[in-house]
Amino acid sequence: MIIGLLFMSVATLFAQDAGAASTSDSISTETILTYSLLLIIALEIVAIVALLRWHRFFTGIEGMEEAKLESLKSTNSFNNWWNSINKFKSIENEDDIDMGHSYDGIRELNNVLPPWFTWTFIASIVFGFGYLWKYHWSSNPAPNQYQAYEKEVAAAKIKQDAYLKSRGDLVNETNVKMVDAAGVEAGKKLFSSNCAVCHSDKGQGGVGPNLTDDFWLHGGNINDIFKTIKYGVVEKGMQSWKDVFSPDQIADLSSYIITLHGTNPPGAKEPQGELFNGDATGGATGSADSATAKAGDSTAAKK
Repeated sequence: MIIGLLFMSVATLFAQDAGAASTSDSISTETILTYSLLLIIALEIVAIVALLRWHRFFTGIEGMEEAKLESLKSTNSFNNWWNSINKFKSIENEDDIDMGHSYDGIRELNNVLPPWFTWTFIASIVFGFGYLWKYHWSSNPAPNQYQAYEKEVAAAKIKQDAYLKSRGDLVNETNVKMVDAAGVEAGKKLFSSNCAVCHSDKGQGGVGPNLTDDFWLHGGNINDIFKTIKYGVVEKGMQSWKDVFSPDQIADLSSYIITLHGTNPPGAKEPQGELFNGDATGGATGSADSATAKAGDSTAAKK
């Protein structure tokens, strides 16, 4: 193409020097030369592009770029997001954060804290001030953990009492009272089928102590008797009856035992424990009159 361009240039010069050619011939030659130059330039551009493509193909550059593009397309968007919010630096860009210090081949890099960590730390400080204000600094602070615990325990106690009351289990060793005649009769049946084996049929004592005299090992009022029956005296061989009898049944049984005082059955066992002179009924009775509830002479008895 260069040789052809030179020939056309020489021909043009000769045509101008000769001056014999007509004007129309000169214009025709210049037009041909112009188009020829444009054609040569176009061919050179095509040749350059082809050469670059050939070079990229045979040197592997084009394949590497295609592989990189495919890799970027296949990269998980979550990973890109995670790297972005943590401001991670790739190995290729570590030179940007190199501090210039190297020890035994280990470089010191100026890695920044991840933004999420920084903002979480700031949020915890803000939360701390809010917590102090709410629980310590305000004029009407919220209850602390101890106060909240006491409040929850009190609420649970109310629910427990309501539940026990609905089951009739509100009776315990602190509030038990003498029951009516029907309750005493029910207690007598319980005594005969469960307690007589140790205390004999009339409470005169056997393996267990005498229940008709004025001496008691574990207290002689109805509260003490209820507690002894409920929890038992394991070291003395008496079992706990709280898993056998309901609180109402223990109250019936305790009331019946109170009525045994002073009956002086034959073959009574010798006194054990301490003399009891208090009010065995706890100062209150149920709906039955005292004579019926205490089965005769037991009204004024103290055990």
